[in-house]
Amino acid sequence: MAKLTVSDLDVKGKKVLMRVDFNVPIKDGVIGNDNRIVAALPTIKYVIEHGGKAILLSHLGRIKSEDDKPGLSMRPVAERLSNLLNKPVTFVPTTEGPQLEDAINKMNDGDVLVMENTRYEDVKNGEQVKRESKNDPALGKYWASLGDLFINDAFGTAHRQHASNVGIASNMPQTAAGFLMEKEIKFIGGAVSNPAHPFVAILGGAKVSDKIGVIDNLLGKADKVIIGGGMTYTFYAAKGMKIGNSLVEKDKIDLAKQIMDKAGDKLVLPVDSVVAEKFDNDAAHKTVDGDIPDGYMALDIGPKSVAEFEDVLKSAKLVVWNGPMGVFEMSNYAEGTLEIGKYLGTLSDATTIVGGGDSTAAVQQLGVGDKLTHISTGGGASLEYLEGKTLPGIAAISEK
Repeated sequence: MAKLTVSDLDVKGKKVLMRVDFNVPIKDGVIGNDNRIVAALPTIKYVIEHGGKAILLSHLGRIKSEDDKPGLSMRPVAERLSNLLNKPVTFVPTTEGPQLEDAINKMNDGDVLVMENTRYEDVKNGEQVKRESKNDPALGKYWASLGDLFINDAFGTAHRQHASNVGIASNMPQTAAGFLMEKEIKFIGGAVSNPAHPFVAILGGAKVSDKIGVIDNLLGKADKVIIGGGMTYTFYAAKGMKIGNSLVEKDKIDLAKQIMDKAGDKLVLPVDSVVAEKFDNDAAHKTVDGDIPDGYMALDIGPKSVAEFEDVLKSAKLVVWNGPMGVFEMSNYAEGTLEIGKYLGTLSDATTIVGGGDSTAAVQQLGVGDKLTHISTGGGASLEYLEGKTLPGIAAISEK
């Protein structure tokens, strides 16, 4: 069954509660990157252009004590949103009570209101109570009482059962997906439930343990699973290859063996690596084939691996990429990740889906974002979705 979406709703004259993901990097009140705010604009604009009153809820960072609150206020976010929408946005510096209720009751059709960080509810009177992040039933019910309709457009928190997503939804007759959530369900959900073939998954990152569920699930669905990043060397160790001082999860070597036995020729590992004597961008480095020499650690895939991976990708109809090919944050070990990102931008016949912080940063750095089909806004959420898990935030959205 398809999910109810914002375009199925009649929002005119309605108080529309909207869970958005405005969890942006913020330092001393300055927003470092507003991608997540920009990503929510289509849903917000739809609601206000169709005469609804948009009441926005989001978390920002983690609140563990009263001291965390001042630096994690939503006020700068509301100000940036006002600039992006080119209209006033009301900010209410509280998460419950008469001040919030009065501000909502005074809204006119087409108005936008941002309430304070939902995680302020995690600390009350200096005590960590986690009302938001533990989905306190009374809080979900209270927030639901503030509106007539609920739209969930926060895919980034879809894997969490919080008062501001699942809690509100369970107290509303209907919950709809916003346009951003709808895209994530269509592309990532579709890749898992009904993939086009040939389907190639590219999985990078440091640890096998972070990606076990994903590798396992995708081996059953994909035609090839390409492995890169630090987790490569746990697989190398499982093959009996030398890994020098490379990253390895010794307690996962047996598991890596089992995965390789199950996968057969579906699993594609790097054939060469960029190695250095220490974990340092300025360390002398070289490229080696196969085994990693003693005293060296592998920090990126080499050019032969890039060529081999591109050969696997060239006939793909669907590509899902999550995780870097090397130590992407150091320029000398970013080449593998950037080359893969660049190549994905040339695959005009394939559906290309990218998720995860470093992979997303790579495609943005290269300026190929507009050549890809979908860039996911969720880190943990997209991983759990690719694992085939049910995400509480998505499960709580009404069926059409």
